[in-house]
Amino acid sequence: MTWLTAACASLAVVLWAAPAHRPATQPGPSRSPVRLLRLVGMVGAGASAWLFVGGAAGPVAGLAGVVGAWWALSRVEPPGVRREREEVQRTLPHLIDLFASTLRSGAAPVAGLAQVCAALPGPAADRLIPVVEHARWGAGAAEAWESVGDDEQLAPLVRAMVRAQASGASVVDLVERLADELEREGLARAEDAARKVGVAAAVPLGVCLLPAFLLLGVVPTVASLLGSVAP
Repeated sequence: MTWLTAACASLAVVLWAAPAHRPATQPGPSRSPVRLLRLVGMVGAGASAWLFVGGAAGPVAGLAGVVGAWWALSRVEPPGVRREREEVQRTLPHLIDLFASTLRSGAAPVAGLAQVCAALPGPAADRLIPVVEHARWGAGAAEAWESVGDDEQLAPLVRAMVRAQASGASVVDLVERLADELEREGLARAEDAARKVGVAAAVPLGVCLLPAFLLLGVVPTVASLLGSVAP
């Protein structure tokens, strides 16, 4: 039993020390508080499972609890990462639209991107800065854009720029089309969120109105029926 206890503790520490998966081009807040919460959750789950099962099977249940908690917590998106992703999702269409305007005015892609990132600072601009830095260090256009190709939110822009470089197509048209697509997707997400708010508000509103409905509609009807059948 002692070795199982040590195994549970060792496994919790090893899983806690394992870094969560995050693309190298996706900056985010420090993981120290998140990892500490993961450790507390894993230890708590293991201890709860051990105490609940008890006996000789307790350590085994604790070990399973640690593994299960690690599996579940590793798939939970930290609030800071979620806020950053939503901010990029909200501002990226405007950034790409401004980027298309700079290209339309005759600016080179790298110079235009640098101007846009300086004009619209934020998480989206921070993720695009490596493109400018790679280009300034002598990388080719395709190589510079592919430096942020692992970022899922930037992947459509990267594909458009690389395709334009390879095929000779108009960069301005591709970027403007992408900006329009992202804007339409943003409007669709906003409409979906508004509909979800309406559906979510229906339940608490119904709960609030239920007592009034019972008192004004059901109780008088039941009272009148009881009065009519009473001897």
